[in-house]
Amino acid sequence: MKKRRVGVLMGGASGEREISLKTGDGVAKALEARGHDVARVVLGDTCPVDVALRNADIDVAFLALHGRGGEDGCIQGMLELLGIPYTGSSVLASALAMDKLKAKEMFRLHNIPTPPYYVATEADLLDLEEVHGSFGFPVIVKPRSEGSSIGLTKAGSIGELQSGIEAALDHDRWALVERYIKATEVHVGILDGRVLGCIEVVPSRGIYDYTAKYTPGETQYVLPPRIAPTRARGVMNLAERAVRAIGCTGAVRVDLLVTEGENEYVLEVNTLPGMTPTSLLPKIAAHAGIDYGSLCELILDGAQLHAKALGGSKAPESERRRSGVTFDDSDLALVRKVV
Repeated sequence: MKKRRVGVLMGGASGEREISLKTGDGVAKALEARGHDVARVVLGDTCPVDVALRNADIDVAFLALHGRGGEDGCIQGMLELLGIPYTGSSVLASALAMDKLKAKEMFRLHNIPTPPYYVATEADLLDLEEVHGSFGFPVIVKPRSEGSSIGLTKAGSIGELQSGIEAALDHDRWALVERYIKATEVHVGILDGRVLGCIEVVPSRGIYDYTAKYTPGETQYVLPPRIAPTRARGVMNLAERAVRAIGCTGAVRVDLLVTEGENEYVLEVNTLPGMTPTSLLPKIAAHAGIDYGSLCELILDGAQLHAKALGGSKAPESERRRSGVTFDDSDLALVRKVV
């Protein structure tokens, strides 16, 4: 296999910067061990993103970013315009998956069960009892567009709901209020459309928030999950449907709830799953016989441009990135045509 100049994009300016740096370091070391020429491209420092990408002079981008600016389609759009193939999902799929409200709307459109919900803003805090109405308690409150359960709380009263919404609004303009469902939480790993398996997570404090995700010992992982094999197959099938509904590609993790009855619910789809020592996708892959280095290699193999008419991947594009020239006459003609 031809070894390429791989840029591992990490850092960023979101609340998940530190986790992204850990993911990026692990991925970079794994790819270097396999003979790749790796550039660690740390975003969110003093250098503008486009300048950092041009200076790195990379052939392909391995996205180790999390949160806003990394998972929401922003960096994907820039890479499309620069003509640099990248890992993960397209601009549209990334944006849909990151926006929890739009993702839920897509789930409902495709008859994929998801917990009942509504969206609250700062204005709703003025008359929260009326807004909440008969929705009931307990509920889970989280930012509409944030990752790693940042700003997530559980509320059992109007007072706790108000505090939870205020906490979520510290990270976003909208808070998603979701009905709490007592269930087993199961996460499914998918790579290039192939289901790798699923894992049960059991947080010690009962809620799988940021602390539970990234603090060793805070969460028990059970693989395979303690559910019947037939249920597990149903859960994995539901995860596949959720991924297709959003249009995701590459490595994906789907978070679901499995009740004691016959119900399963999709919580969300993660288009850039974590690759840290406590992350779930590497655990699922290892159980499927894919070690960490091989997983990184397989993810890299799936790197692509999703809108080739904009960027392409031919040599002239690479030359243009190095020279710092953004547009030529053909690009301007395309812009005029679109307008």
